[in-house]
Amino acid sequence: MKMEVCRATSISWANSISPPHHFPQTSTVWKFQRMTTFCVRSSQKGDEMIVSVTGATGFIGKRLVQRLHADNHRVRVLTRSKSKALSIFPVREFPGLIIAEEAEWRNCIQGSTAVVNLAGLPISTRWSPDIKKEIKESRIKATSKVVDLINGSQNERRPKVLISATAVGYYGTSETRVFDEQSPSGNDYLAEVCREWEASALRVDKDVRLALIRIGVVLGKEGGALAKMIPLFMMFAGGPLGTGKQWFSWIHVDDLVNLIYEALSNPSYKGVINGTAPNPVRLSEMCDQLGSALGRPSWLPVPDIALKAVLGEGACVVLEGQKVLPKRAKELSFSFKYPYIKDALRSIMS
Repeated sequence: MKMEVCRATSISWANSISPPHHFPQTSTVWKFQRMTTFCVRSSQKGDEMIVSVTGATGFIGKRLVQRLHADNHRVRVLTRSKSKALSIFPVREFPGLIIAEEAEWRNCIQGSTAVVNLAGLPISTRWSPDIKKEIKESRIKATSKVVDLINGSQNERRPKVLISATAVGYYGTSETRVFDEQSPSGNDYLAEVCREWEASALRVDKDVRLALIRIGVVLGKEGGALAKMIPLFMMFAGGPLGTGKQWFSWIHVDDLVNLIYEALSNPSYKGVINGTAPNPVRLSEMCDQLGSALGRPSWLPVPDIALKAVLGEGACVVLEGQKVLPKRAKELSFSFKYPYIKDALRSIMS
């Protein structure tokens, strides 16, 4: 029988989260209560996937890992902080989950069915020159590392699929234009970040199916821009942010996870795919609907300066927008659970 062997670096026996097959290499392993962990499994069964995920401890990644694990796929969390990952994915709730720090990424990527690359410093934070530099470098470095490890794998152990995140910031901002996957890139800071981010992913071996998901503003209570907007929104009695005329291209976190999940197994999902709901709205409408979902009136505008006090230059993610349509997802007949923002916000606030 063909067996899969995945090697992870030394971790303490008590903290091991690998399956219960442990082979100490020497007697000194027991003396120091440390060992090299191997997970040995038989070949994949049926539609079972082996998925390595970067950015797994983030807002989107956490939900994706939960979904994959619940559906009995094998998940390998590629992280820079094993302790953080263990706190989010405790062994008792995620038996069999593999957590690997950077030195172990190679062994996990090799033999994976697919890799999902979501790593990057959140942009819904207060920007400074140093933060802006890290926003770009964190995405490019992580993506380049993943691509190099995929390309360096032996053909028979190379992942067949790479799903790599990017963002609708690629298109720049506009109150009048409509963007789809064929639209050109903008010329602002976020557009530059997205171009370089995508260029890093495009270096992957031509035999690997690549899907670039240009993600809009992800809505969910546990993270993203909405989580930071709600307290500010409540403070100002639920009014519009800024002028309210800017476009807000959004997606419910469940729909985004479903889109990524579908892209993992459906060979038609390749190239650029906009990760946005089919009905973008003006920000004033989003605020009206959020006020309704929160049971609060929407009358007192939130001044730009208040949002900038929270997000700094990063407020441009909310104060400047673009109307982005998921043309490719619709062509692929992807079914959105939350196509309208009213339903999305009510589900999140309920």
